[in-house]
Amino acid sequence: MALLASCSYPGGHDGYMTRSYTVRGQHYQPMSVAAALDFEETGTCSWYNESTLLGLQRGTTSLGEKVMPWHLTGAHKTLPLPCFIKVTNLDNGRSVKIRINDRGPFIPNRVLDVTPRAATKLGFHDQGLTTTRIEVLSVGDGSYKRKKRGGFFF
Repeated sequence: MALLASCSYPGGHDGYMTRSYTVRGQHYQPMSVAAALDFEETGTCSWYNESTLLGLQRGTTSLGEKVMPWHLTGAHKTLPLPCFIKVTNLDNGRSVKIRINDRGPFIPNRVLDVTPRAATKLGFHDQGLTTTRIEVLSVGDGSYKRKKRGGFFF
């Protein structure tokens, strides 16, 4: 069951968004909170920019939050929303913690989209794509927040 509320990043979403959805004829079923807390994945990461040059909002995330290029946020097809993950660029070893608050990427063979700031911190902004390893650190915000069991958390 998904509990939803409207709020702006950073933080504050009540509950978890885990309802299924369909994009371009493809059906997606997000994983449960319990499954997400043990989730790790390696694959291709890209970056996207849904805002204008001056940071004026052009779009919102799946949680209804403003999309700003200076946020450390990202999109994943099946993680519960919101959640925090650690992303490591396997090409250079750089890591960053980001908040997953959107759905995507909907391009074959990509597992994660991140904002321009996250791509810069990970050192692949100029290349556009890189190979990353992601590890879920927590799911939910506020009283709904559940942390990874027995692992590193910030």
